Amino acid sequence: MNTASKPAFLPFSRPGIDEATITEVGNVLRSGWLTSGPKVQAFEAALSDYLGGRLVRTFNSGTCTMEIALRIAGIGPGDEVITTPISWVATANVIIEVGATPVFADIDPITRNLDLDKLEAAITPRTRAIIPVYLSGLPMDIDRMYRIAKKYNLRVIEDAAQALGSRWQGKPIGSFGDLVSFSFQANKNLTTSEGGCLVVNTQEEAKLAEKYRLQGVTRSGVDGIDVDVLGGKYNMTDIAATLGLGQLPHIDAIAAHRRNMAHHYLHCFGPEFEAQSGAQLPVADTENSNWHLFQIILPVRVKRAGFMAQMAALNIGTGFHYSPIHLFTLYRERGFKEGMFPVAEHIGYQTVTLPMFNALQKEDVERVVAAVKSCLITA
Repeated sequence: MNTASKPAFLPFSRPGIDEATITEVGNVLRSGWLTSGPKVQAFEAALSDYLGGRLVRTFNSGTCTMEIALRIAGIGPGDEVITTPISWVATANVIIEVGATPVFADIDPITRNLDLDKLEAAITPRTRAIIPVYLSGLPMDIDRMYRIAKKYNLRVIEDAAQALGSRWQGKPIGSFGDLVSFSFQANKNLTTSEGGCLVVNTQEEAKLAEKYRLQGVTRSGVDGIDVDVLGGKYNMTDIAATLGLGQLPHIDAIAAHRRNMAHHYLHCFGPEFEAQSGAQLPVADTENSNWHLFQIILPVRVKRAGFMAQMAALNIGTGFHYSPIHLFTLYRERGFKEGMFPVAEHIGYQTVTLPMFNALQKEDVERVVAAVKSCLITA
């Protein structure tokens, strides 16, 4: 009789907060200053330093950062914004929020980011901006993307939600470019539990971002305020900023560790895995990606729900990122339907996210790979 206990549950993601940071959060709670204050200012300054001195403003989510970026760029009714159908739905929702029209372009089957040929073909006289997404932390060809934007005089709002610690041509994502949005949601490489930041170009844009994040208020003197834009309540708290301050000094080391874990995944799967299983592994990028996620594409013969149930039975958590946005009811009602973006639809229905987090170890990777092979490769 086998009395061996089942191995501990391995989640697909787990935040990592060290004890020193937890202690600092306690100090903030005891300080009596919980909302935006000195810790937010310090976090913005630290982010700016990391991103080569660019202007950075923090917010309470990586969704409002993109909406505010669109408003800063002057995008509104009558304008079109091109983005990918494979992202968290917020990427497209914010376009609707500002009254503009979302336009999708299909994705590249290898990188799973926007296909730049399809993007350029989708540009019309009404196109005013592009929102590229760096899926799983993997950048696209950013140089070419900006050449397209310049050719058609388009603003770029980089949805770099998953890409803090990623690089392009040796430079950190966010240290160059137009408007760049990061997320610090709970499963990101750096988390503030919820939160995000926006990288802007000028002091004027920074001041406008500050207005939009706090009800449009401009302060003048001790007592006077004015409101000249329609803002919201999007400010980050000092509690959240303290979490970020504790992790930011380690962000490059975090990315390096995740690259090592991704390399070990690819090594353990081996060169025969794709042919044997029919699955597709991610691009073996060891220079640019921060490996926020490690995703495989299941073969069409395998139903994702069944595969995830098999993995759960082995006490291994999985996820999927993401369903095709254009096939949600909200977007079907705007005229989108099956078959419009076939690559995105295939990947959106067959993608599975395997465990990847800051504390993942080689033995965890080996356990996951063995489980995947047992589910997909028949003897």
